[in-house]
Amino acid sequence: MKKLLSALFILIFTLCTNQQVYASPERITSVPKEDLFSDKITLCFAGDMNLDEKWSTTLTLNQQPNGIYDCIAPELIAYMQQADIFMPNNEFTYSTRGKALPNKAWTFRANPSRVHIMKELGTDIVLLANNHCYDYGADALFDTLDTLESAGIAYVGAGRTINEAIQPYYFQYDNLIIGYVAASQAEKFKMTPQATDTTPGILRCYDPSLYLETIRQTAKVADIVIANIHWGTEGSHKVEQYQRDLAYAMIDAGADAIIGSHPHVLQGIEYYQGKPIMYSLGNFWFNAKTMYTCLYELEINTKTESITKVRFIPAIQKNSKTSYPTDLAIQREIFDFEQSISTNILIDDEGYVQPVLN
Repeated sequence: MKKLLSALFILIFTLCTNQQVYASPERITSVPKEDLFSDKITLCFAGDMNLDEKWSTTLTLNQQPNGIYDCIAPELIAYMQQADIFMPNNEFTYSTRGKALPNKAWTFRANPSRVHIMKELGTDIVLLANNHCYDYGADALFDTLDTLESAGIAYVGAGRTINEAIQPYYFQYDNLIIGYVAASQAEKFKMTPQATDTTPGILRCYDPSLYLETIRQTAKVADIVIANIHWGTEGSHKVEQYQRDLAYAMIDAGADAIIGSHPHVLQGIEYYQGKPIMYSLGNFWFNAKTMYTCLYELEINTKTESITKVRFIPAIQKNSKTSYPTDLAIQREIFDFEQSISTNILIDDEGYVQPVLN
């Protein structure tokens, strides 16, 4: 059993680049044993979400009498709220400051007050290692980090310095420790900067060595390592070979599950060394396009300290709303589609994913 040392500020490791990662009280959420009601923990993930003030999702939200509850189906919100840890991709920045990066086609910025929507959905942690968290420059990224911290929402993959950007975030359930890490390699034109010793940004992994080392060191501390990665070709359901190669390297480094984003459409699911890879969650509530999407659940058994169930919960994004298909035939169509773009898996009628052995 791996343990976190109880200290106010704990050095975990020093990388060959002389970067240091610390597990501080701000980077750990501990759940008292008496608050655990079963021997399982459910992790839930959603794809891209966008609260930009001028974007279709937020314009639609502003017109709804019940706000976000009229934009995302109640069945889906229930899954998010009931999960022990819920994590979406925060594909925008929270700020009223800064200027849009010049020559960037799409830039997204939400008023910091919008963070209450993420809280209403039950968000515990967000992915910031993406190509939009720096859309309005350093000041807006600082505001984003401050806003999330004030709301009690954790984040991974970005920070005020590189030390912060590479830090894992840990959730501790009695003796079980779950570590989240994140990085991005999503941009052809690299407009989102990597953080440095003195400037804010994200953790990039075009050269994956730093990210792989982060995973290795996180695996020395955590019983379960969730590795988030922003990658892939926008609009394509096809998994590129470099994604597959990097996914395998991440698992070899110690990741127990990989959660991908960036293509804005679903990509497939694959198992490697018995570990699940979700290559892209696609859009969850991001724009007005009509497309299949999902919530993705991992169930962890606290006794065996392993992922025992993987579930694909079907959804449809359309007209800046995300619905849950109650028609079982439509659910099956979505399952069949995801299965068709995946590698060696089957999805049963309840959405549970099983690897198919060759």
